[in-house]
Amino acid sequence: MVFFQKHGVNEKDLFRFFSLKNYQFPFHFHRAYELIYINNGRLSVSIGKKEYILEQNDLAFIFSNQMHEFKTIDFSDITITLFSPELIGDFYMNYKGMIPDDNILHLDRYIDFNELNSIYSKKSFLYSICDKLVKQKSFIPVKQSAQTKVLYKMLLYIEQNYSNVCTLKNVAEHLNYDYPYLSKLFVQQMDMTFTEYLNNYRISQACYMLKNSNLSIGEIASNCGYNNLRTFHRNFRRITNMSPKEYQKLD
Repeated sequence: MVFFQKHGVNEKDLFRFFSLKNYQFPFHFHRAYELIYINNGRLSVSIGKKEYILEQNDLAFIFSNQMHEFKTIDFSDITITLFSPELIGDFYMNYKGMIPDDNILHLDRYIDFNELNSIYSKKSFLYSICDKLVKQKSFIPVKQSAQTKVLYKMLLYIEQNYSNVCTLKNVAEHLNYDYPYLSKLFVQQMDMTFTEYLNNYRISQACYMLKNSNLSIGEIASNCGYNNLRTFHRNFRRITNMSPKEYQKLD
């Protein structure tokens, strides 16, 4: 994922945050913890099978490898924070293999992430969020079916190959599964076809590049796996209800 790769979390980069406006991203997962904080506007956040509507000062705490997506409702100004589980080691070890029954918290004051300029302020903030979560929510063991594990492998393949030729046939060959089985499983788990998801994923990447790079629209289309510019424009308008140039000009 472009902005997760660009702002990736590893041993050297334990804590990264960045702001996004009027953005959406399809279902995905990653090892890092993720906070989605609403500065302004409204955001639909789906975590697993649950959907939440977040407003100003609401925060979603996404756990490691927890499937989630988010979509803007009319307008949204959000801050995404990605951080390594090791940064809150005590919490991570105590709740490893568990998830909250409700990932949403409401904060009573505005958070200026630029003020978190030392390892101590970052840890203090993160542990305060953990404290709220533990006091307000219950935790349940993670349950992953065999089908869910296969789905995760399919999504990981898309993440690693969306910029190139990426078809369900490729995935079936890579994972050594039958094409019809994967096609049916994907629709059952995601409520959309493999191709629909792939296009949503690619266009979400394109949206980020349009706002955060100096690449031309043609270069962005190519980087997102579209060899035909007309196909890129058609899919972009279908998913965002606007052209790439119109999206680029949005505040």
